Amino acid sequence: MEIKVLGSLTAHERGVSVVPSAAKPRQLLALFALHADRLVTVPALMEEIWGERIPRSASTTLQTYILQLRRKISTALADDPDRNAKELLVTKFGGYLLQVSPGMVDAQEFERIASSGRAAYDVGDYRVASELMSQALLLWQGPALVDVRVGPVLELEVLRLKEQRMATLERRIESDLHIGRHVELVPELTVLTARHPMHEGFCSQLMTALHRAGGSWRALEAYQRLRGALVRELGLEPSVALQQLHQAVLTGDPQASLHGVPVPVPVPVPVQR
Repeated sequence: MEIKVLGSLTAHERGVSVVPSAAKPRQLLALFALHADRLVTVPALMEEIWGERIPRSASTTLQTYILQLRRKISTALADDPDRNAKELLVTKFGGYLLQVSPGMVDAQEFERIASSGRAAYDVGDYRVASELMSQALLLWQGPALVDVRVGPVLELEVLRLKEQRMATLERRIESDLHIGRHVELVPELTVLTARHPMHEGFCSQLMTALHRAGGSWRALEAYQRLRGALVRELGLEPSVALQQLHQAVLTGDPQASLHGVPVPVPVPVPVQR
């Protein structure tokens, strides 16, 4: 079964869609996909569907949703007498497990490739790191599970994936800075800083790219925009690391462009009133 969750939810077995049209079975399928080949407990499934207000009929209703998923899978397996739905969506003690072949869930592939990219970055192979993390990011077709109503369990999974996507993007850009792609990065980082006006990592990377591309005055403007947003919205000054980068650009230090703000971004310091 091939499943995609990095965008709209899709799931195909032998080319036939097994995604239910009903909202709650779709939630369950999404949760099984994100935990492919791992047990999802009955309490976790119930929490996802009903939150803290679990009805008395929850057990029976949950079994009905599982039956609906298995019927969709059975339809896709109609021409395969050697396999049945219960072998793919397996009942285990305490829960259920969706069996999926390796590499068939895009979220798992994203995490695998991004992890390889981070490993390449850590040993200084920035070109390979950039290529791998770019490949991982291409798997995203939109916000994760954009067409699925998410409950408390899926909400945390979606947040985790979003943060991993942002971290991978930052590390990919950092890799590109290391291999000298400063001019090429400026348009992308200009858009990212506009979308995330208080994100110090992207601001630092834009300042670095502009400074190395000969646009130090634009790097200083980028710093002032971020500082203005932080002071106005949060009453905070930029972090010490970003202030040091700003000072290095002011003095024309060529080393200022070698490194951006580390990830995770340091906590900004309070404004001195």
